[in-house]
Amino acid sequence: MTGRVSSRLPSTPPGISGFTYVRPLGAGGFADVFLFEQNLPRRPVAVKVLLEDVVDENVLRMFNAEADVMARLSAHPSILTIHEASVSADGRPYLVMEYCPTSLTHRYRREEIPVSEVLQLGVKIGSALETAHRAGLLHRDIKPSNILVTAFGSPVLSDFGIAAAVDGRPEAEEVFAMSVPWSAPEIVDERVSGSIAAEVWSLGATVYSLLAGRSPFERPGRGQNTRDQLKARIRKAVYTPVGRADVPPELDAVLARALSRDPAARHPSAAALAHDLQLVQHRMGLPHTPLEVAVDEWASAGAHVDFGDDRPRGPVRSSVTRATARPERRRRTPPRRPDEGTVLAGAEPAERMRRGTVIAMVVGGVVLAGAGAATTFFLLGGAG
Repeated sequence: MTGRVSSRLPSTPPGISGFTYVRPLGAGGFADVFLFEQNLPRRPVAVKVLLEDVVDENVLRMFNAEADVMARLSAHPSILTIHEASVSADGRPYLVMEYCPTSLTHRYRREEIPVSEVLQLGVKIGSALETAHRAGLLHRDIKPSNILVTAFGSPVLSDFGIAAAVDGRPEAEEVFAMSVPWSAPEIVDERVSGSIAAEVWSLGATVYSLLAGRSPFERPGRGQNTRDQLKARIRKAVYTPVGRADVPPELDAVLARALSRDPAARHPSAAALAHDLQLVQHRMGLPHTPLEVAVDEWASAGAHVDFGDDRPRGPVRSSVTRATARPERRRRTPPRRPDEGTVLAGAEPAERMRRGTVIAMVVGGVVLAGAGAATTFFLLGGAG
């Protein structure tokens, strides 16, 4: 089963003290997102609120975990910032996050993004993932639509709604997360519900998509990219070069390793993949993007996120101490509208499968973004 983006109208915006409603941003199967203005300090914010008729123990558990995870990781400059979480006057849990008007959901299909920009993005999101992994957390839904862009052009990783513990703690029932075009073979086959190796694959698949204008195993032509066809190609994992004259062979080699069928043959960590992307920058004569990873003291100091916590809670706030001009882009002809039932990169939310039960926390068409303060910087050497 697949969680589909809802076509219904947004629900009534919640009444939140200290915030003024502006307009809706998006509607999903389990939550809506609205643009609000915070009164003091005055700033636009995005408010994600659960629908009143879907709040049960499972949904509340995932919502609580998302709030706790994002509060823990908001200090990272490439992870969306959460300002607060609470329950509205009408009983609906909500998150308040920094708002930004842009994302990568469709951009890579409309235009050819410069290699330099994609490499920079890959290092930054690799840094964000490495920090989450060191904190003991897996994202489990890395794809272009979950990379948002701040008003200053910085990419940030969003949507930790299906995050899980790296060590597979059994607090909550196992949930499989699957955005097929960017899912590793072991995820497609449901052999594992998440791992660092699978995250390396998804990051590699995302970088590939931004360069190629399509997901790695998508093929041209109508009717060529059904879910089953994509899964069959992913299981074989036969790498096809990006096919751009400005993409050097070294970059194809890095992506081919990240997209290896065997998890053991991939980069051992997100930092290692980001480090290889830095080396490509070096060989191309491009500025080196710093690998920003939290110090070990930060990773070990945070409280454990309880993925089984389904208690209604009041305000949830982080206890963590928070330590460009764009080049010209060539336009790409927009793709033809896919046939009904065709799966294209960026065209669908993730499947969330708990042995037959769908849990979908993605809100389609929503643009959120955030950034925090920098932590520790490593350049080229020692990244793994």
